[in-house]
Amino acid sequence: MVIKIFADLIRVKQWYKNLVVFLPLIFSLLLFNKPLLLNTILAFISLCFISSANYIINDLLDIKNDRIHPEKRLRSIASGRISALSAVFFSLVFFMLAILIAYILSINFLLIVLILFLINSLYSIFLKKEPFVDILVVATNFVLRAISGVFVINRDISPWLILCPFFLALFLIIGKRRADLEILKEDAYKHKEVLKFYTSEITGVLLTISTTLLIISYSLYAFLSGHKLLLVTLPVSIFVIFRYLHLIYIGSEIPRSPEKMYKDKALFFGTILWIILIFLILYI
Repeated sequence: MVIKIFADLIRVKQWYKNLVVFLPLIFSLLLFNKPLLLNTILAFISLCFISSANYIINDLLDIKNDRIHPEKRLRSIASGRISALSAVFFSLVFFMLAILIAYILSINFLLIVLILFLINSLYSIFLKKEPFVDILVVATNFVLRAISGVFVINRDISPWLILCPFFLALFLIIGKRRADLEILKEDAYKHKEVLKFYTSEITGVLLTISTTLLIISYSLYAFLSGHKLLLVTLPVSIFVIFRYLHLIYIGSEIPRSPEKMYKDKALFFGTILWIILIFLILYI
């Protein structure tokens, strides 16, 4: 029970978002370089810790609203299972651990971690309440995490490392906003204040734009990357995108909680197939 409460406090279920830090390592064909793999694993841990510090800060700032929220009232701080003072202590501990690991790895990586902490703190304070700014901030966070992986393996930043994660993140966060509207209906704004500025029409247009940009950017990368066999992954990646769009529009819970993608077999196995193809094309 204690472990579950603590895991909920630091949002372990959200740590998967930091896996984008492995992209530079994988697509630079360095996955089996042990020193660089170790650096990237440490970078992942650092990003997870700084994310947890931010999540705790967010919960502390929202404690009053969370206590009357139908879902968030069950969170560790809002429910009273962890005191505010203890939460502050844990946030500080995770912040210091993240900074220590980042400092050991690279000054540039440390700078990215500090920027992420600052942006996410501002997001918790007021940026999450600003329509359109909220989705752009989240998308930028994904790009910064991906770029941070470059600094721990000493490689150049590829424009594709900026474009593809950015448009993917836009697609996912807009899909989440649309799913919130589909499932929560008129109560949506009670769950997330910024949702009162979004409508089904607006999110529909934004989804069309983000989907188009995502497919174009990945297609161009596959064509221009020097690994022409990556074009083989296009039908699979487009299927995964279309399947995800389908789940958004039918009101599935997965777009609201992407970590539950395993519940949809088509989406899950499509994603696994894409990963296997990427590995075979790049490393076999």
